[in-house]
Amino acid sequence: MFELNATLFADTIPVTDWPLCRVLLARDANYPWLILVPRRHGITELHELDQTDRHLLMDEIATATHRLQNLTGAHKMNVASLGNVVPQLHVHVIARFPSDPAWPRPVWGAVPPRAYGDAELTKLLQSLA
Repeated sequence: MFELNATLFADTIPVTDWPLCRVLLARDANYPWLILVPRRHGITELHELDQTDRHLLMDEIATATHRLQNLTGAHKMNVASLGNVVPQLHVHVIARFPSDPAWPRPVWGAVPPRAYGDAELTKLLQSLA
């Protein structure tokens, strides 16, 4: 049975569920940042997914990347699956801009997370849904 990792639960806001992934929004308004988590129990690595799920994950990553780039007009889209801190398989889809606080470096630890304002969050969640 699928259960979301506690760190992901605490650090994200649910957006929706797609056929394979739970789509989450990172609680960091410095960057438009989605996290896709395949709803499969005990999976920590991409190669552990069966072939059908691997293909579906790639399709869902492409969909998330396309939607987020169209919504934000991002200069560059970063897609990564690291798992060094959170072992549950998850994929980061981050919209990047030359004006963002970490550019051109990775976003992790560059600046403290910035909370979304209520109106900003509502608008973004509606747009993503």
